[in-house]
Amino acid sequence: MRALLIVNPTATTTSLRTREVLTHALASDLELDVATTESRGHARELARLAAVNGETELVIALGGDGTVNEIVNGLLHEGPDPGRLPRLAVVPGGSTNVFARALGLPNHAVEATGVLLDAIESRRERTIGLGLASGVPDTDDTGVRPRWFTFCAGFGFDAGVVGRVEQHRERGKRSTHALYVRQALRAFLKEQHRSQGTIRLERPGQPPVEDLVLSIVCNTAPWTYLGNRPVYAAPQASFDTGLDLLGLSRMTPLALSRYGTQLLTSSPERGPRGKHAVTLHDQTDFTLHSQVPLPFQMDGDHLGVRTSVNFTGVRRALRVIV
Repeated sequence: MRALLIVNPTATTTSLRTREVLTHALASDLELDVATTESRGHARELARLAAVNGETELVIALGGDGTVNEIVNGLLHEGPDPGRLPRLAVVPGGSTNVFARALGLPNHAVEATGVLLDAIESRRERTIGLGLASGVPDTDDTGVRPRWFTFCAGFGFDAGVVGRVEQHRERGKRSTHALYVRQALRAFLKEQHRSQGTIRLERPGQPPVEDLVLSIVCNTAPWTYLGNRPVYAAPQASFDTGLDLLGLSRMTPLALSRYGTQLLTSSPERGPRGKHAVTLHDQTDFTLHSQVPLPFQMDGDHLGVRTSVNFTGVRRALRVIV
């Protein structure tokens, strides 16, 4: 099988020696080309070229969720076509690796490589759904280029936390779960709209839902991990269905305590619930509007601020090796 390995050399949990060992292992079973990313967006361009060259059958991501997101967007640059496009495989190298773990892969690069080599030999694969976020006509975000996401997107409070973490990483801080928790608490203390949100949820044929503070869109479960503990914002979310949403209309200290505890104790059977929680399952199309610009993130990558985002759940969009 002709494969392209795209390596993020700054991946959090893999050393140069580890990457060399993994590359050698993959090259023993594949006709392997290797490309190392040099800047943000490079993985997307490498994957786009692999998608159009007609020779590459498999693209392997060695990196974290941000690298995977770039590669997926490169592969689907001209839209989903699972029968024609190269398959995707992931060797986890980031701090959390939500996408790889949601696919059932070990959260260890060497172990995951062994699983992938076995899957390739056995031709074990599945076709998964993805989420697509795009600009909304007649808004300030009309011209925003559509972008795919693999496991989650956030508009509002949680995206602001991601942005704060990225700022610290740019200053040399290591991405850890403790850093996320600290920044979540600091973001809460500075949240201006925690008692009444600015987000309006619109769905075709349904009345709008007003005044959300936080909106988390999930394409699979769990939403994220704290160490080895999975956190379920939308327990029913799946790669085999449309998109799920969790919205909260209050972020007061009492609400934060209640819903934070529910998230930390969530399970595949039970997620956040209550009078200030809005949950949707298996949605194909909906839009979030805000009265003020709010932070926006996809797959843990902060993308600046938006006032409106349209979300589409696209089933059977991409083949992955599992």
